[in-house]
Amino acid sequence: MNTNLTIDWTTQLVDQLERHWTDQLRPRLDGMTDDEYHFSPAPDERTWGVRPRGTGLAAVQGGSGDFTIEFAFPEPDPAPLTTIAWRIGHVVVGVLGARWHSHFGGPPHDYMTHDYAGDAAGGLAQLDTVYAGWMDGLRGLDAEALAAPVGPDEGPWADAPMAMLVLHINREVIHHGAEMCLLRDLYATTH
Repeated sequence: MNTNLTIDWTTQLVDQLERHWTDQLRPRLDGMTDDEYHFSPAPDERTWGVRPRGTGLAAVQGGSGDFTIEFAFPEPDPAPLTTIAWRIGHVVVGVLGARWHSHFGGPPHDYMTHDYAGDAAGGLAQLDTVYAGWMDGLRGLDAEALAAPVGPDEGPWADAPMAMLVLHINREVIHHGAEMCLLRDLYATTH
């Protein structure tokens, strides 16, 4: 065993998400239509999506623009199926955007004030923007920063190391990205 092995953890953490994004997820989202973006194999009353303002069916509709995202707190059990638009909105705001803002100085992202995209091109543009901002910030972290507590913006996890948050963000993007790709596959086989 080589005990002199030095691991560049920043490079490893960046590489994990970047490879998934570049080689798998983002190419699978290219060419998505607006119909795919809003598609759900479940009825509207059993689906959360990004809908024109005033047409949502969920207990809460967040957003500042012409489209709102649906959710409820606490989340019902079972939770409604979510559309690609909803999943992109969640990743843009709650997964990447809020963390880009709180940890790397990106613009504020909040479920209630975000201007959700009503079309696929707009949603993908927002996704690309927050992904780039998060990754730029992440590339600037060294071993000391990865070991430091994430701070009060992460609520009950304030004392957790930044590396733990990065791993969580990687899992979230991979998880929700896989769901988006599955919905595209379902759409392609049913339309």
